[in-house]
This record gives sequence, structure tokens and C-alpha cells, in this order.
Amino acid sequence: MKKPWLKTGLQEGEAHLTRQRFRFPIWIVALTIAAVFAAAPAALAKEKVPAKPVTDLAPGARSAILMDADSGTVVYEKNIHESLPPASITKIMTMLLVMEAIDQGRLKMTDKVSTSEYAASMGGSQIFLEPGEQMTVEEMLKGVALASGNDASVALAEKLAGTEEEFVRMMNERAAELGLKNTKFVNCNGLPASGHVSSAYDIAVMSKELLKYEQITKFTGLYQDYLRKDSEKPFWLVNTNKLVRFYHGADGLKTGFTSEAKFCLSATARRDNLRMIAVVMGEPNTKTRNAEVSHMFDYAFAQYTNVPIYKKGDAIGMLKVEKGKKAEIALTAKHSYSVLVKKGDKGKGIRHELMLEKQVKAPIKAGQPVGKLIVYRGEEVLKEFPVEAPMSVGRAGWWTLFKRSAGHLFLLN
Repeated sequence: MKKPWLKTGLQEGEAHLTRQRFRFPIWIVALTIAAVFAAAPAALAKEKVPAKPVTDLAPGARSAILMDADSGTVVYEKNIHESLPPASITKIMTMLLVMEAIDQGRLKMTDKVSTSEYAASMGGSQIFLEPGEQMTVEEMLKGVALASGNDASVALAEKLAGTEEEFVRMMNERAAELGLKNTKFVNCNGLPASGHVSSAYDIAVMSKELLKYEQITKFTGLYQDYLRKDSEKPFWLVNTNKLVRFYHGADGLKTGFTSEAKFCLSATARRDNLRMIAVVMGEPNTKTRNAEVSHMFDYAFAQYTNVPIYKKGDAIGMLKVEKGKKAEIALTAKHSYSVLVKKGDKGKGIRHELMLEKQVKAPIKAGQPVGKLIVYRGEEVLKEFPVEAPMSVGRAGWWTLFKRSAGHLFLLN
């Protein structure tokens, strides 16, 4: 494997040494060269990635990726940053914004969603909503997750943001926050539109974020269900992702198809503690798409396992908030933390360290980065996880700060 940074570093070092060859003793020259070789890999290799397969696991796909859902470690990739039309995989971001709104208390599963004439006019996959028809958020989510309802997607978008246009702005804003560089949304459902693109890597990252909300797989993992159960015409939903029925451990996430995008799928499966995400784009047909995703999962579950660091809800540490209404807040794992290792690797020597910012001053917002959880094997960094504030903390008033200072003085005395 070529290492261009070594060549560049030596060229610069050699030029410098040539200019200075009559000024420095030879032992300084030797130490300088050694430092170039030693420092460069340490600076560049931030995390250890397991060896990738030598064979193409998805030969029929235009692009594909296989990712560990907990750590984000990529174990197989093919053209993963190529911008392509994502079709209905777009709805992963739609569902993510809905689940985040529910988590933040801005929306409830039981809230009623009214169908506008615009939402009802959507073509393609739909649950045939009528203008003015109402369903709960939960029912609309089922319509999106199982039947890929374009009409239900727009109805949810309008419920959350007022208009689809504003919701799309929120989608693109969230994509930017997640660091997705090859994604641009034009609508909330993936119907063909100029400039509406994403990539296999970006979709995997969205999927990873969505899977932090475990409740979502209760919808995406269903094979069939009904809407309008109490009406004269109940509507039967059958999951467009057949893997949830035929592949052991599969419970999501979203299919997609247009004549331009071809057959796409972001799938997830879990066995024991290991959850994987497989994304394929541009597959020629559903049979090839499902077979190649199954092959990717087979490879992952045969080759890899994970070493748990924290489970969801575990205490991680305490964060001191300078001049905050709360002097410190408890940090807990909002989702599971683990690192991916090859099977047979017992995880010996793996340790972790919580590194928080030295001074976190109020006010702080929920979700604000406050540090990172670093996982090592010996001195080698395996993975870095961002740590965020679990709640917002306002700035304390002078009287609170005075009482706090007085209390500290009393304790010292």
C-alpha cells in the first residue's frame, strides 16, 4: 500500500537537511528522520478498522456499504461516496426527523395528522389518503415504513414543519449536521426530482442515526399490518422489504425504486449483540438486491462480533457545568457503545477513557458536544465516540452562584 504522506514528509525533510547539513551533527539528522516515520502514522491513524473482504460482496450494485450500527465501522464498501438518486430511501431521513421530534417532546405517537389536498395528490407508492382524512402519527409512520407511502410522508412533513418545503430545509440541515457531503434533498419522499441525491455512505449514517430510536424497528420490522382497522375498508399493509420475513434477524429499514435509481435498499439485521447496516443502490432487480444484501449480512455475522463498552442507559460520568443552574449533570449512554472485532478476538487489552472538555460554561444546549469516549487497545485508538450534553442547562443567577460559593467555603472550612 502506497503511503504518500511518507514520501512528502521525507522530501521536505531531505530538503531541510540538505540546506542544514553543515550545521547539525549526524545524530540529529537520524533522530529527525525517525521522528517523521514515527509521528506520521500516529497522527493519521485515528481508529483501527477491521480488514475488509477481498471479494466483491455486491457485484450487481452500483454502490454498496456494510457498516456496524453501533460503532459506524465500515467493513465493506463500493463507490460509497457517489451521489445517486436514492428513491424512497429518502424516507429514512423523514422518519429520523419524526422520531427526533417525538424524543424531544415536540410530537406524540397519538397526535392526529390531517391530510392536505397536496399530500393526498402524491403518486407512486401510497396508502391512498383522502383530503381531510386524519390518522395518528403512529399510523402514518406505519404507512411510511411498510408501504412506503408518499402521501403519508408529506402529511407527516406538513404536521411537523407546516409545509413540505420547510421540512425539506430541515432535512438538509440535519444532513449537514451529520456531515453528509453527498446528499441533497428536494422532497421528503424520494419521488424523482432534479438534484435529489444521496450516497450509500450517507444513507448508512442516516440509518445508524435512526436506529438509535429502537422503537422504529417495531414499524420497519413488521411484515404486515392494517390501517383503518375499524372502517368498512381496512387497508392491508405488506412490507416492501421482504428480508424482514425471510432473513433471520432482519427488522428494517427501507426499500426504494424508480426507473432512474433502480432497486435500492437500506437494510438492518441484528444477531446477538451485533447489528449491521447494509445499503445497496442501483441494483438491477429485487432478487439480486435481496440476495446481495443477504450475502453481505452472512459475511458480517460469520466474520465479526463486537465488544460492548456501555449499554443504553448506563452511567458514563459526571459533567461539571461552570456557572450553570445545575453545577453538574449525569451523563448516561443514550445508545449502546461497542467496537467491532473479528470473531476469535476476545477483546483483550481493550479499555476506554472519557475525555470531557475542561471548561463547559453555561448556558449549554441538549445535544451540545461536551467531550468524547475513546476506546483503546493498549495505546492504539480503536474508536472515538462523541459525547453530548443530555439536557440544556441555563446560566445561574448571582444568588445561586453566591450560595454555591458560600457552601464550598463552608465545606473547606
